[in-house]
Amino acid sequence: MKGVRREEQQRRGIFTRRAVALGFGQLGLFGLLATRLYRLQSEEGERYATLAEENRVSARLIPPPRGRVLDREGRVVAGNKLNWRALLVAEQTQDVGATLETFSRIVPLQEHERARIERELRRRRRFIPVTVREFLSWEEMARIEVNAPDLPGILIDVGTTRLYPEAEHLAHMVGYVAPPAERDMDGDPLLELPGIRVGRAGLERHHDQALRGRAGAVQLEVNAVGRVIRELERREGVPGLDVQISADAELQKAIRGRIEEGTSVVVLDARNGEVLAMASQPSFDPNLFNAGVSAAQWREWTRNRATPLINKTTNGLYAPGSTFKMIVALAALEARVVTPGERVGCPGYMDLGDSRFHCWNRQGHGGVDMRGGIKLSCDVYFYELAKRTGIDRIAAMANRFGLGVDLEIELPGTRRGLVPTRAWRQAQGKPWALGDTVVHGIGQGFYQLTPLSLATMAARLATGRAVQPHLTHSIGGRPVRGTRAEDWPSLGIPERDLRLMREGMWAVVNEEGGTARTSRLPPALGMMAGKTGSVQVRRVTREQRERGFKVENQPREWRPHALFVAYAPYDNPLYAVSVVVEHGMSGSGAAAPLARDVMVEVMNRFRTGPGPRMAEAKP
Repeated sequence: MKGVRREEQQRRGIFTRRAVALGFGQLGLFGLLATRLYRLQSEEGERYATLAEENRVSARLIPPPRGRVLDREGRVVAGNKLNWRALLVAEQTQDVGATLETFSRIVPLQEHERARIERELRRRRRFIPVTVREFLSWEEMARIEVNAPDLPGILIDVGTTRLYPEAEHLAHMVGYVAPPAERDMDGDPLLELPGIRVGRAGLERHHDQALRGRAGAVQLEVNAVGRVIRELERREGVPGLDVQISADAELQKAIRGRIEEGTSVVVLDARNGEVLAMASQPSFDPNLFNAGVSAAQWREWTRNRATPLINKTTNGLYAPGSTFKMIVALAALEARVVTPGERVGCPGYMDLGDSRFHCWNRQGHGGVDMRGGIKLSCDVYFYELAKRTGIDRIAAMANRFGLGVDLEIELPGTRRGLVPTRAWRQAQGKPWALGDTVVHGIGQGFYQLTPLSLATMAARLATGRAVQPHLTHSIGGRPVRGTRAEDWPSLGIPERDLRLMREGMWAVVNEEGGTARTSRLPPALGMMAGKTGSVQVRRVTREQRERGFKVENQPREWRPHALFVAYAPYDNPLYAVSVVVEHGMSGSGAAAPLARDVMVEVMNRFRTGPGPRMAEAKP
């Protein structure tokens, strides 16, 4: 009996100890649970609330509208239009390939589009939308919306795309935009957004940062599957700044309506260097770059011998011919190797050693002084001046007039051209000969100059100041340039020498015997001063001359280029013009009449000059 009672007491003791141990264990577990709950609520509550909020709220960047480009009268030459597009958010679909396959059955996708989409998906984070198709029609949008349940991750969005109302008329000047490439990624998250474009050429490229703007943000409430419930908060972005340029769109179109293939025209405000027009033919439609240029269109452009993608006014390189003779004359006067009244005999040629250098007038001009040499464009006179002066002095004077140097025009890729020197020739491992100097005295030889630089030369001859050609008048309404001739430094050329050059150029157009006598302005518009030029593109040998070679009977590509530079009015210079007509035969026959028509158009349009201020931008 006692043994049974003892065993019972032992069992109770064991149970009690176990109960106590279990109680302590439960108490410890509850303590840990309470501690954890305390930490979750008090110490980490804010963090988890944030995480929960992020699961409920989706933040997205809003691309800002790109700034506009306006002409001098406030007309929009680069603007924006609405663009409906389909986007894909990769993280909202379990199978991107299946979604794209379904989409392509609804709205067909080309192989190059599929390749682009896949490339962008690899490059971007999964939550960043990727453009699947832009410029959707109403019918395409309706088909996508009807099939939305079968298109997880696809959403319809409206943005803006670039529009160029003047199309090819200002394409070389304004440029165009295109989707950003990997080399454009500079850390700006704006460049990852669908529909964003960056400047690829012209002013669009030069002013890309100002035109781009800054992104806004929107917070959207979404459900568990990412469907948008409502908009919680919106912060609009900062639109890109408007850029107003000095060019006149209507003047540009009027000039392009007069020129043919291979022709380029530049019109400057001679007082301050503002570009009023810059026309090159042929051109291209920059709107095509928005939707992506097809391979066929690209082949057509690149195989065209007339090079429509090249802006001939800033990138076409030509020898200046006789339009360069004022530079040679000024260099000779500065070197004091000739006086204005000294006469040089012209029998129609100059012999130098075994070589004979011909004047364009085979009968010769007789004795001519400097004014007469410019008026008659006597080659022999300038052969002699170049021989006395030397190529390095001529080159230095050319540089002062904007030739062969970098100009400040806001067009990326503008070429500086070439004004040769002895050192340049020696760097090629070849000596400079006296015959080279003689040829360069009439603007032939190694010279390579752009129509823009020739217009700059004309403006500097007219004003005596180092005006720089420029296109930008204001950014965001703030002017960026001076508007008076006094804002530019003097060239340091004696006024009497400049006056002599101007008198010679006046005689070219207005005096009997001048090479551009038939291209005078109507009396009501005053008088124009100018200089003709014709540039050989093929060397004519002595044997060909003796056989009666006539270049006008040769294929077009053998014919000389025609050039003309001018300014007007003569007594109060407002405008400077340069014209280059490829294979136009002669400056007097092709370039000067066109320059006269352009000058008439300019003077009738502006009457008393373009004025120092721009018009207010039109909405």
